[in-house]
Amino acid sequence: MNLLSHLINGLSLGSVYAIIALGYTMVYGIAKMLNFAHGDVIMVGAYISFFAMAGGYHPLIAILLAMLVCTALGVSIEKLAYKPLRQAPSLAVLITAIGVSTILQQIALLLWGSNPKVYTSLVPNHTFSLLGGKVNVSLIAIVTISACIIIMAALTWFISRTRTGKGMRAVSEDKGAAQLMGISVDGTISVTFLIGAALAGVAGCLFCSTYTLIMPTTGAMPGIKAFTAAVFGGIGSIPGAMLGGILLGIIEILGKAYISTELSDAIVFMVLIIILLVKPSGLLGKQVQEKV
Repeated sequence: MNLLSHLINGLSLGSVYAIIALGYTMVYGIAKMLNFAHGDVIMVGAYISFFAMAGGYHPLIAILLAMLVCTALGVSIEKLAYKPLRQAPSLAVLITAIGVSTILQQIALLLWGSNPKVYTSLVPNHTFSLLGGKVNVSLIAIVTISACIIIMAALTWFISRTRTGKGMRAVSEDKGAAQLMGISVDGTISVTFLIGAALAGVAGCLFCSTYTLIMPTTGAMPGIKAFTAAVFGGIGSIPGAMLGGILLGIIEILGKAYISTELSDAIVFMVLIIILLVKPSGLLGKQVQEKV
């Protein structure tokens, strides 16, 4: 039954990756840019919730504060750093994103120091025994998986049913045609950053509830792995981001359990390379043919 326990832990970790990957894939799908500062927005959300709970606030209030601050930060980054580069080459945007990531880490270092802080879990440290005690499931794993399912369902409904969501799909398909139909491309991209940053705030709280140390570089590796998950599932595909995140979490946990804890990250990226060699667009991605 150890395998079942590892699968549940993999689902929990993969759910966090999936929530983060949704931010990457939405921004890429609509703005056609890679926001490598997304991982550091996760770190900011974790710090905000940490200090809120340290100040005596309820965990739900701490999560809301983290989402609020991350939303403001994400929209500000888009307005100040990315909007002026809307027509710039993709390399310029990529370098800017790396620069924004470095700036956020350095600001966090100045504000909160380099010493790791012990994050207080959002939920009590309870463990449930299933199948006669053969399988143990932590409460934070149940909360994380449930949060991922709820977020995915809400986001799918928002994209397919609301006017703003339909506008986002239109901008993703053809910005010029969307503008002719009266859709604000800049406004749509700002909404996309807003949603992605809010999800980053939630992901930061959930990730640090499981892996309890928080520092200025906390968001770096989860951000890279979530980007990997988005590519794995098919960058630009919302279901692909969720599928990629879940699979990535399971592969990482199983790699740690049955192969090597030191090589688990290498195994994750090796699987990604194999998938991309077989299907370059990712598991659920669509192959786009460019017209010459």
